[in-house]
Amino acid sequence: MSDTSKAARHLSGLRNARYGEILLISPGEDGHLKAAVYNTFGLNDCPPERWNALDPRALAEQFRVPMVFLNGPRFWTIDEVTAFEWGDTAMFDGLEARCVAEVRIPAEIDLTGATAKKFYVDTTVKRDTEYVLSSGRPVHALLAPDDRTYVLQAYSHTVDDSQTMDSLATLGQRLQLPQGWQYRVHTPEDDLVVRTVAGDAHVVQDDLENTYMLLAH
Repeated sequence: MSDTSKAARHLSGLRNARYGEILLISPGEDGHLKAAVYNTFGLNDCPPERWNALDPRALAEQFRVPMVFLNGPRFWTIDEVTAFEWGDTAMFDGLEARCVAEVRIPAEIDLTGATAKKFYVDTTVKRDTEYVLSSGRPVHALLAPDDRTYVLQAYSHTVDDSQTMDSLATLGQRLQLPQGWQYRVHTPEDDLVVRTVAGDAHVVQDDLENTYMLLAH
């Protein structure tokens, strides 16, 4: 996926910017599923007419994978990102996206099931990035019972297209949180930096498919 010979890419002004992700899913070597993650950000704003026209089955046939999963549209809740590694771009029925990560899909997650268990499950994402959430702006987070903190990186319109940046202030009242989990909003006095560790990000999704990244200590 990545090309370490390329210079790091820095993007700012991300907060509330729209994007979409296309996951090309195939069997991994260890028996788990894996997904190559393509992201539209920095290439286009994931226009609705293009995104809504995507056919996962046709894309799976085109890219010769068993399954394609459309993750979006989504909206960043971070302010800046630096990507130290990234891959090439591809065209998905006229929508350009760049390969930005590889995900190892846990065995308990079944993306094909109507009642799939995929919420609040820690998932490892292979990427090398640094996110910055600017001081003086709201940070939304999930607090797990073992003292892990997951910082919201993007909210989704997949389940509820009425979600907005403002509605995140009361999101905790809507979530079906597992026992011991909490939702918190705070405004830091200093920039908050969320960095991958050894090329791995640990992420979870809530039941509205908003995505959070583990804050490493």
